[in-house]
Amino acid sequence: MSRKSSKVSKVQRFKASKAKALASAARRNGHDANSTNAPLLREILTGFIRNEVQKTGMNQVIVGLSGGVDSALSATLAAEALGAKNVLAVLMPYKSSNPDSLAHAEMVAQKSNLESLVVDITPQIDAYFDRFPDADARRRGNKMARERMTILYDHSARWNGLVIGTSNKTELLLGYGTLHGDMASAINPLGDLYKTQVWALAEAIGVPSVIVAKEPSADLWVGQTDEGELGFTYREVDKLLYMMVDQRCTKPELMTLGFSRNVYRQSCSPDHDFTIQTAPAGDRQSVAANH
Repeated sequence: MSRKSSKVSKVQRFKASKAKALASAARRNGHDANSTNAPLLREILTGFIRNEVQKTGMNQVIVGLSGGVDSALSATLAAEALGAKNVLAVLMPYKSSNPDSLAHAEMVAQKSNLESLVVDITPQIDAYFDRFPDADARRRGNKMARERMTILYDHSARWNGLVIGTSNKTELLLGYGTLHGDMASAINPLGDLYKTQVWALAEAIGVPSVIVAKEPSADLWVGQTDEGELGFTYREVDKLLYMMVDQRCTKPELMTLGFSRNVYRQSCSPDHDFTIQTAPAGDRQSVAANH
């Protein structure tokens, strides 16, 4: 066998071996309840919260409870890490918010024995948009997200505590959120958890099942859902992002593994395999709308 033939053979064997390893990783790491080490995550994240808060000289945190699973998990972990008396939950409904959102937020506060405060954001939001009545749902939704964060930071100063974030890794990689809104925080314990890991951990530590099971929504306007905006499910895109970001798969490798071209196209910049598309101007926006 010639030296050239030997090199080709080695390359082919390497590619075949890598493809087999990636396929095995894809099967092993679907980011469902079976692939999430909940006890370990719980220990790491409560320790992270405790260390990050206490090294600032503070002992208290503030969290915006929306009624969704992400904020419920952040609040529950914070209460476990610091004690319930050191966590202030702020509930900030708007007049068109789903009544279930407030009810579910109150359920989490009561279950973890948190001090809670309800601040209705309707007056200030409506006063602003009375001047700009042509604003669409996206502008209004982003304004609400930013208004809520300014309230949290005001109570952070009043309460002498840090604002805890609630954005998960999937949202951060996709740019699905509002800069200076839900993506703003002092510390973010969920920043390295994919959405499906959030579900698994929330279920494991006792977040009410009605919250874990419901359809994800920022509840920024009537009928809004995360997956409806994104154009794909979290379970689909989490598997894709894991293989892209954690396993560093190329586009051809992802296609070989059976990932949908449509989900790949909607998730990524059209020009760069590893660039996750971020919504323009830091606003919550469907990733699919950028193509």
